[in-house]
Amino acid sequence: MEYLLFTYPHCPQCEDLKEYLQQIPLSGQEYSLVLKESKMRIREFLKVLKRDSKGGIIIPTLIIKDEDQPPVVLNSRRELEEWWKSRD
Repeated sequence: MEYLLFTYPHCPQCEDLKEYLQQIPLSGQEYSLVLKESKMRIREFLKVLKRDSKGGIIIPTLIIKDEDQPPVVLNSRRELEEWWKSRD
């Protein structure tokens, strides 16, 4: 299982989510959406991304990939905490 985290600089919600990720045994990679490569990477997941009422992608976006499962998409520390606890 690994994660892909899509963030923006100076985003308080992004920082909060990153802080919690450091507390759990999950590995992955962060992608800053100010970089072209990161924007190209997030496009691979357009079908599963959560959007706001105006159609914009909700940031931060945390995608957890497991080989045999569909990706899990989370957008906040609270969602990650709940998902992580539900796995026990």
